[in-house]
Amino acid sequence: MTFFLLVLLAALVFEYINGFHDTANSIATVVSTKVLTPRQAVLMAAVTNLAGALIVGTSVAKTIGAGLVDTSVISMPTVLCALLAAIVWNIFTWWLGLPSSSSHALIGGLCGAALASARGNWHVLHWSLHDAKTGVAVGLWPKVVAPMFISPFIGFTIAAIIMWLLYLFLRRVRPRFINVIFGKLQLASAAWMGFSHGSNDAQKTMGIVTLALFTGTQSGAFDGIPGWLGFLRTTDMEVHRWVIITCALTMAAGTAAGGWRIIKTMGHKMVKLQPIHGFAAETTAAIVIQTASHVGIPLSTTHVISTSIMGVGSVKRFSAVKWGLVGRIVWAWVLTLPVTGLLGYGLMRIALQLFGV
Repeated sequence: MTFFLLVLLAALVFEYINGFHDTANSIATVVSTKVLTPRQAVLMAAVTNLAGALIVGTSVAKTIGAGLVDTSVISMPTVLCALLAAIVWNIFTWWLGLPSSSSHALIGGLCGAALASARGNWHVLHWSLHDAKTGVAVGLWPKVVAPMFISPFIGFTIAAIIMWLLYLFLRRVRPRFINVIFGKLQLASAAWMGFSHGSNDAQKTMGIVTLALFTGTQSGAFDGIPGWLGFLRTTDMEVHRWVIITCALTMAAGTAAGGWRIIKTMGHKMVKLQPIHGFAAETTAAIVIQTASHVGIPLSTTHVISTSIMGVGSVKRFSAVKWGLVGRIVWAWVLTLPVTGLLGYGLMRIALQLFGV
């Protein structure tokens, strides 16, 4: 039970950090275009993230909890080491002001810790399987690795196309009028982006907490608990309502704290944006993320909104995008999975050596 409380605390810390680390995903564009003040944007992001986390289903949470690694090798220390690895990476990249993926940090940590728990048996990682109930492909390749490469390309391309079409249809309209109209439209697109972010990112922690509850139930860790704590037990990886509410509120609180270092990188340093660009980027990212949430893909919202901003910026003028900065960001993306995997593996190996867990 003590281990579970540590896991729950670490999960909520991760969710809170995820909130302020990824606040930029929701509001960087609307702040940089001066449609909203930073305080107004953070408040809107917190509310819409909360709404997305509460309203949308739990497909992504189930993917994290049961679709990526063999649950038979998972213990409470495994889940704890996975969370600690993700927390360390998130804090490090936040300090550098780099918009890395909290999703991939958690997945990398989980895979590394699971591999250490299985004493290096790579078969515990589900690379590609078919769900017997739905017939849909699950596992690391279809749900994580392939989307990691495909979603940035889709975000960049769709955003560039939308931006090009807007330029085409509005080329004779006065810039001042365009700024007024899209300043208002961007309120809706930013809200939708915040909702989409909450619908996908909050579910990842829901999944990891559910995995811990399932592990505790299977291992007998909850056998001696009082009857009023029976809500902790789960035998079917179903995401409990209290888990959804707790994770949603924690992410909203983290979002409200703001992540100004990353907001400055995405909203001001990467490319100079106007309301029409912000609208195109946010709309694109929201469409892609919402689709991923519906089919249970734990997508990197950071990758999608970042490449959407790059897409609209490249249409504006290819040199408008600070490609040197983009290179640093891409390196952070590439390193996230292997670094957190190694961190999770190393932490779990230390736990095995010290405690024999």
